Parts: sequence; structure tokens; C-alpha cells
Amino acid sequence: MPQMAPLLWLNLLLFSSVVFLLFVISNYFIKTPSKMEKTSSTPQSNHLNWKW
Repeated sequence: MPQMAPLLWLNLLLFSSVVFLLFVISNYFIKTPSKMEKTSSTPQSNHLNWKW
């Protein structure tokens, strides 16, 4: 069985790296952002009266 030349291994590595980067970039841009539900406009705060 013939062996692959080092230059062919380098081409295979570069090709697989480019395919992986394209996959990651496409997944980043294809994802649709989820809409945030609107909550009440006034946040409730609990005021504690400390009695020493």
C-alpha cells in the first residue's frame, strides 16, 4: 500500500481546518437570537429596616 507524501498530509490538514472553520462560522451566524420576554418595568426591591 503506498504511503502519503508529507505535502499531501499538509494539504489534508489545511483542507480539514478550513472546513472546520467554515462549519463553526456558519453555525455562529445561522443561529437565530431568542427574543427576551419583557418583564415589569419597575424592579421590586426589598427594604429591610434594621432595628439594633
